[in-house]
Amino acid sequence: MIKVLVVDDSVVVRRLIVDSLGGMPDIEVVGTAANGLLAQAKIDSLRPDVVTMDIEMPQMDGIQAVRELRKRHPRLPVIMFSTLSAAGASATLEALSAGATDYVTKPSNVGSVAQSIAAVREQLVPKIHALAGRRAPAARPGPAPARPGLAPPPPARPGLSRPGLTPPSGPTAPPVKAVRRGGPPGRVDILAIGSSTGGPDALTKVLQALPRELPVPIVVTQHMPPVFTRMFAERLDRSTPLHVVEAGDGMELTAGTVYIAPGDKHLVLQRRGTATLTQLSGAPPENSCRPAVDVMFRSVSSLYGASVHATVLTGMGYDGRSGAKVLRDAGAEVLAQDEASSVVWGMPGAVVGAGLADEVLPLDRIAAALIQRVQVGRAPRATVVTR
Repeated sequence: MIKVLVVDDSVVVRRLIVDSLGGMPDIEVVGTAANGLLAQAKIDSLRPDVVTMDIEMPQMDGIQAVRELRKRHPRLPVIMFSTLSAAGASATLEALSAGATDYVTKPSNVGSVAQSIAAVREQLVPKIHALAGRRAPAARPGPAPARPGLAPPPPARPGLSRPGLTPPSGPTAPPVKAVRRGGPPGRVDILAIGSSTGGPDALTKVLQALPRELPVPIVVTQHMPPVFTRMFAERLDRSTPLHVVEAGDGMELTAGTVYIAPGDKHLVLQRRGTATLTQLSGAPPENSCRPAVDVMFRSVSSLYGASVHATVLTGMGYDGRSGAKVLRDAGAEVLAQDEASSVVWGMPGAVVGAGLADEVLPLDRIAAALIQRVQVGRAPRATVVTR
């Protein structure tokens, strides 16, 4: 049984979350708290497996509560409840930076309490299952859930090296290995990165370690709703050496710039003369997601073929797996984040399990691998010696 503590200053929202989790055979709400200060004591006494946390609360807000909680409970999963607004997105990203594990958005523009409960349940339950470390059946492609942005439970357990995770039950899965192909590596002209749960922190760490003079552009699909992706891009632009933007229609790809797929739009590329331009697509969700990593991977493959280097970071579900196959079939290389450093080893695990990863690396080694890879086939930069 997965034990959940609900922290929110609103009686209505607390009841909404409790009711959304009611009837789940393997989830029990063991308590509620009206603010972060009360939550600290209840966590110690109730020992929940997962905490849901509001952001704006009296006495101690959600961001401060996460910071305090991480001092004593570094592995306890914390899921933030956010609003679909610029303020909500900014606060949620701050909470993730402070150590929160994931987030869900509060329902808006719904017609009834029953619809609100269903909307919360559809977002929250898969994340509770994944982050609590329970095993789930291997994900198979099938009909998409009713709401876009959600992916099926991961095919493997979460890793354990990052805050917000608890040890999994059951036997340890057998080790998996990369399937590296023979032949000398060719020149890479674009980097493509896909991520979901745990991705904001993972992407930040990777991009912070890349140089400003990176000789190729980077396209990124991170599962996030509208507004959140714009705020995330602005945050990355301030905190990394690279120029980071939320992709729009008709932006020309340039070296050293990162293009983040906007929420609720797929990111694809098109050629116009010698230029490569971004294009946004409102095509149906894939893998229950829009933006979808698979859509971006296929588009990048169609223009760049073997000169793509793709990376699949932490995330629920299997988005990126079929796109990785298209890339590999075209001769491109695929790198996957390893299980131990992933918040949820769903997306990278699906790629590795399908034999599509040329390399499997921990998060702290991915940037160095990308730097080394883009240098192949390029003249080394001249070193200026000053006296």
